[in-house]
Amino acid sequence: MQAYVVYMGSAPEDEYLTTSMQTSILQQVIKQRVSMADSLIRSYRKSFNGLATKLTDEEAEELATMQGVVSVFPNRILHLQTRRSWDFMGFSDTVRRYPTTESDVIIGVIDGGIWPELPSFSDEGFGPAPKKWNGACRGGKNFTCNKKIIGARFYTSSPEASARDEVGHGSHTASTAAGNAVKNASFFGLGQGTARGEVPSARIAAYKVCSQKGCESVDILAAFDDAIADGVDILTVPLGSSDSKDLFDDVVAFGSFHAMVKGILTVNSAGNNGAAGPLAVSSVSPWMLSVAASTTDRKILSKVVLGNGKTLDGFSVHPSTFKGKRLPIVYGRYVSTKCAPNEAGMCSESYLDSRLVKGKIAVYDQFIGNFEARNASAAGVSVLNDQSDNVSVTPQTHT
Repeated sequence: MQAYVVYMGSAPEDEYLTTSMQTSILQQVIKQRVSMADSLIRSYRKSFNGLATKLTDEEAEELATMQGVVSVFPNRILHLQTRRSWDFMGFSDTVRRYPTTESDVIIGVIDGGIWPELPSFSDEGFGPAPKKWNGACRGGKNFTCNKKIIGARFYTSSPEASARDEVGHGSHTASTAAGNAVKNASFFGLGQGTARGEVPSARIAAYKVCSQKGCESVDILAAFDDAIADGVDILTVPLGSSDSKDLFDDVVAFGSFHAMVKGILTVNSAGNNGAAGPLAVSSVSPWMLSVAASTTDRKILSKVVLGNGKTLDGFSVHPSTFKGKRLPIVYGRYVSTKCAPNEAGMCSESYLDSRLVKGKIAVYDQFIGNFEARNASAAGVSVLNDQSDNVSVTPQTHT
């Protein structure tokens, strides 16, 4: 038995009729096996008609044949997919703005939550929430909305029981869309300037559907159901599957369709697979705006000067204290423990001999370990790139 999503199309205007319909079809299938309370996970009835419930495979197949049921599919785990960017795309600070009109725009962010204390989300200078707003601030423990973040809900069962962002993705995407202008922002001291969102005067409603393990289908549909009824003007949904799904099995497609019917545009990330051909895009519904990543005209580079005088350029961030220092270089495969050179070559956990790495720059074929090089007391890390496309790692501080 597992969780299934049962999608039943548009909801009747009478919410009682929607509830009765859901109860009736579910009781016909589960019969006396379990109670309704034990089987039902969620009911979607504000903006469309559907439910999430625990079923056996046989019950799911039977339910899919019943009148009024559009689709039945298993609950799935979906995944989350610089200040110079706006200038590069021709949307600089000098573009004429309409703060009064923009302040009436509500952007719903279906993501991993939000961190309300960040300067990007300060409500200084904001007036009351737009009158059309029908939502609520149900952010959970230690969470307070303001005139910028006018609404928050959470659906995950994370220990925090809060709409707070656990991994930073939700705060990142929300600030990209509508973050305030924040002066003196930088990336480890580099690229200093003013960071801002596309529409700094807009309001934000955060719907947390993702935790560190991913984003469940049943929660994503619940967020769509609430957001549409809450009165958002636009939805940003930067999450999805690793590949495109049939429209009848795609919760983002279902939710965005009903948003479109209400005049709400859903902006969905195209995917995280890079330039892998026509199947790289996972967001294919015709009623959504699918957005892919763009290049930019700025790179943060670091130079490595070898002992023979040859200089190598790479994408990197390093402290200024490295200037003028000569450090020995060691290859990961030659500083392994447990007789496992392949794992050491990829900086895998517990495969580096700290006696051979300490105070040196370690060179790896791939970088899949988070802090293994730091734990082994390496002074720096260099990752080889033998691919036609650039490889990248997430910068992390190692002190």
